[in-house]
Amino acid sequence: MLTTDFVPGAPNWIDLGSPDVVASAEFYGRVLGWTHVPLGPEAGGYGFFRHEERTVAAVGPLSEPAARSAWTIYFAAPDADATARATAQAGGEVRLEPFDVFTSGRMAQLTDPQGAEFAVWQAGDLLGVDAVSSEGALTWIELHSPDDASFYRAVFSWDAVTFPGAPGEFVRPAGTGEGRLFGAVVPDQDAYWLPYFEVADPDHAAGASEVLVEPYDLDGVGRIAVLVDPFGARFGVMRSVTS
Repeated sequence: MLTTDFVPGAPNWIDLGSPDVVASAEFYGRVLGWTHVPLGPEAGGYGFFRHEERTVAAVGPLSEPAARSAWTIYFAAPDADATARATAQAGGEVRLEPFDVFTSGRMAQLTDPQGAEFAVWQAGDLLGVDAVSSEGALTWIELHSPDDASFYRAVFSWDAVTFPGAPGEFVRPAGTGEGRLFGAVVPDQDAYWLPYFEVADPDHAAGASEVLVEPYDLDGVGRIAVLVDPFGARFGVMRSVTS
């Protein structure tokens, strides 16, 4: 389960790169009920997504010339520079070297050896999002990849576990218990991170989006769908059985 204590290696931030921030904000407002809060010219077009007065994600213009619209998941790092070095040593790529974001924190943008992009956030004034595992917020993540979690175990020291009958691995921050599983590695020929957001009605969300995977019920987990926003960014929605 995702929590907001943000121990090292846990997801602590998520943002969307978009070619049209205003249009993306309108779409996610309709589908997920989010409010867009721009941070002003000094933030370069970056802004927050809020749900019930809590920051749950962010959005900004595409920052790389060849970039396509996508969600980026950030993982908590006590030392962003050390994590960037560990990424390179483990065969990954440092796309954007660590840098300070005012006094909010320090970040780096990285890519794993299979091509899945992710980032790290070393908290300063901003610890991370205000809410997870609740309606309108990030509730689960999946790494789609032809590889297992060995790269991330090297970089973040994640614990990886398997369950009978379930494909791939499930991951949690190092030294935490089974209740802290926050994501899964899904065997796939493509490599990318897929975020899931908690919603009251996945069928309604699917009706307002392009659908990659139609809504379906997964025993013991909830009702799930995988969607695409107007600019091609993939994301999932879920009504968890425990929510």
